[in-house]
Amino acid sequence: MRIRSERIKQNISQEKLAELADLSTPHISHIETANTKLSLPAIVKIANALNISVDSLLCDSVKSSSHIFKSEIAAMISSCDDEEIRIAADILKAALDSIRKNRKKEI
Repeated sequence: MRIRSERIKQNISQEKLAELADLSTPHISHIETANTKLSLPAIVKIANALNISVDSLLCDSVKSSSHIFKSEIAAMISSCDDEEIRIAADILKAALDSIRKNRKKEI
């Protein structure tokens, strides 16, 4: 999901990414649709082709990746106007309250 998202953000086609990463276009397609397992050499090639860190591609799977999520949140907020920031803060507060409340019930 993150590979596809970053590829689209950079306006790169699957074909171009495959060329840059020295992989086949069908392999890139299968990776993006999770129809194949991603090898370490392939993810490194893709990260280098997209000029991003492997961490940013794996952060959903790595436990200590909060710095990446914090950066993503900061990037989202940086383009917001005052009203959007207020609304986002309200939503985030409500979400965190709910998460923390549910965690307490589980314990």
